[in-house]
Amino acid sequence: MRDTLKWGVYMQFSRRRFLGTTAAVAAGVTLAAPSIRAQGAPVKVGILHSLSGTMAISETTLKDVMLMLIEEQNKKGGILGRKLEAAVVDPASNWPLFAEKARELITAQKCAATFGCWTSVSRKSVLPVFEELNSILFYPVQYEGEESSKNVFYTGAAPNQQAIPAVDYLMESEKVQRWVLAGTDYVYPRTTNRILEAYLKLKGVKQEDILINYTPFGHSDWQTIVRQIKAFGGAGKKTAVVSTINGDANVPFYKELGNQGVAAKDIPVVAFSVGEEELAGIDTKPLVGHLAAWNYFMSVDAPENKDFIKKWQAFIKNPKRVTNDPMEAHVIGFNMWVKAVEKAGTFDSEAVIDAMIGVAVPNLTGGISTMMPNHHITKPVLIGEIQADGQINTVWQTSGLVVGDEWSDYLEGSKDLISDWRKPLSCGNFNVKAGKCGGKA
Repeated sequence: MRDTLKWGVYMQFSRRRFLGTTAAVAAGVTLAAPSIRAQGAPVKVGILHSLSGTMAISETTLKDVMLMLIEEQNKKGGILGRKLEAAVVDPASNWPLFAEKARELITAQKCAATFGCWTSVSRKSVLPVFEELNSILFYPVQYEGEESSKNVFYTGAAPNQQAIPAVDYLMESEKVQRWVLAGTDYVYPRTTNRILEAYLKLKGVKQEDILINYTPFGHSDWQTIVRQIKAFGGAGKKTAVVSTINGDANVPFYKELGNQGVAAKDIPVVAFSVGEEELAGIDTKPLVGHLAAWNYFMSVDAPENKDFIKKWQAFIKNPKRVTNDPMEAHVIGFNMWVKAVEKAGTFDSEAVIDAMIGVAVPNLTGGISTMMPNHHITKPVLIGEIQADGQINTVWQTSGLVVGDEWSDYLEGSKDLISDWRKPLSCGNFNVKAGKCGGKA
């Protein structure tokens, strides 16, 4: 996905050292000093997810799965002989409040690491806090890229692990020629659509065949917009909607699609922020055949996934409770953190950050995900169709795992940047043309 110069320089910095690291991890070789096992007070783990407000529909379940993971780890004896204790806060879908709650978790509650955020605006809000206090955030949701922080581990998808493959699938399998880029009005949809617009034009799509629309969080009146989508799709060219609509606005959006008879065979919608949890609150029968692009579906037929679903439903005491992609991202991130702490022999942030690179753990699709030097993980890409029962069945997936690309190859000012947080480079925005670090935050 990278251009030749960018990839060549990246490989010069990264490939030989990283492959050696990964091979050692896969072989079970200890790469750092042996773990120092010491008894002590419980270690707090921050959980920073909205439990109220517009994003609660998506984020509450991520709090729940973190509680399950912490409970399971404590049954194994904790980490380094110390039990874990969840520190749960509710930033209430209030973006500035995320920063306040993050500071509380780090300074007042002394959390060793925090797992949280969904929207990019909430992540952007807390980022300066984690960097100032040199603490660790695991971010579990697909995002727009254009960022790499020493203090953040991005376990959700970058655009090349979701958005770009979804567009390729629609072009190749559905022969789509006209594109509606519909999103919630904040940083993730706007940046993702900027990348997609550049990519579509690179593929020969004309400006008049691209319609971009943004709505506020919690938007509920979709009649006019859906009529506009239908009109745009009536120009004689196959049309699709690429949706970056977030939160509870998805419920009335999909309902209005059904009300106006927008069927998948006519205008397919591929969603990047709608999974099994969101579909649980919608009458999905009119949506059968519409698409979602993620790196995991509950329907994946893998022993690891079946075991996880069984544990999850037992923990939550609900045999009908669904799973979804960001939950899997938290499972991967949490297990990576456990291994990195054990590898470092300490909960100290600086040591754990260094130890994280090269850590490899099973994902829920039957593969092994690895933390790369750019603080992104390897993931498969899955395209699925919504079913009448609210499940999503895979119709296409990559043959292997894809490395998350933190800087887009399709945007000027980004295509020459790489991220490598290993010492001595330790840079999130190394410009391969200029040969130096810096120039982008």
